[in-house]
Amino acid sequence: MKAKLGMSPIAWWNDDLVELSDDVSLEECLRQSRSAGFTGMEKGRRFPDDPEVMLPILRAADVTLCGGWFSGTLVDEDLASNKARIAPMIKLFKAVDAPCIVYGEVGRSIQGKREIPLAQKPKLSDDEMKAYAYKVTEFGEWCAEQGMPLAYHHHMAAVVETEPELDAFMKASGAGIPLLLDAGHLAFAGGDVLRAIDNHHQRISHVHVKDVRMGVIDGLDRTKQSFLDAVALGAFTVPGDGSLDFGAIVQKLADYGYEGWFVVEAEQDPVANPPLRMAQVGHKELMRVMTAAGYTVETQGFPKG
Repeated sequence: MKAKLGMSPIAWWNDDLVELSDDVSLEECLRQSRSAGFTGMEKGRRFPDDPEVMLPILRAADVTLCGGWFSGTLVDEDLASNKARIAPMIKLFKAVDAPCIVYGEVGRSIQGKREIPLAQKPKLSDDEMKAYAYKVTEFGEWCAEQGMPLAYHHHMAAVVETEPELDAFMKASGAGIPLLLDAGHLAFAGGDVLRAIDNHHQRISHVHVKDVRMGVIDGLDRTKQSFLDAVALGAFTVPGDGSLDFGAIVQKLADYGYEGWFVVEAEQDPVANPPLRMAQVGHKELMRVMTAAGYTVETQGFPKG
């Protein structure tokens, strides 16, 4: 089985917490992650939106674009407005041969609102969840028809956060919207990562190997502290530096034949946790557990020729 290892630039520049951003260029970010062994990088705010500009940067760094976040609003807004917003992203991602676009629901979400505590996260009724899942499936099918599949990202402080919410969404949605499994977000929400893989492995098309510091999470007052407070306190980190057993997680994915990207997404203070060093820690741990699970990790970055 083959696997590819990527990173998210959120370790270098945090879009929601400016104070958790390192003042490094896109080129330096790519250089550091590639030197640690990663062959892919998800899109961040310092990436150009013109493929004619992006491709030479990726080529020079020997890195491929392995995904990127789209802020979806389908829980409140119509398909047409979301199609119009994602269309330029589809064009860009196709031009640079990215594997997927990550759909993250921001409608009603409090993930970017530091003044709103975790306990006040939005919740959907059963009927609302069914209608939402149907609409997201239709959107995913349309994106795939345009030549770029989506991967649905369950997320803390959003309408699909907990394991029961994920189960309800997956039950009501269809194969037209594959799943991005994020180990860290599910663990933060109190879910069982291995059980989620058992239940939804047929739809998993992209994986975020985000680790968590359960000591930080367990110490939160969710009636007073927000998702961004948790990030600032160090709730997230890279595999090998946190509380999750990625040996068991990766083995479970291997047991079901998952092949594709494993992306380290670990937003934290780059001063206290230098991104290059953390990238090296995460890559070493992933190589250890992937070798044990029988994966061959691809080492080619930007396509040759």
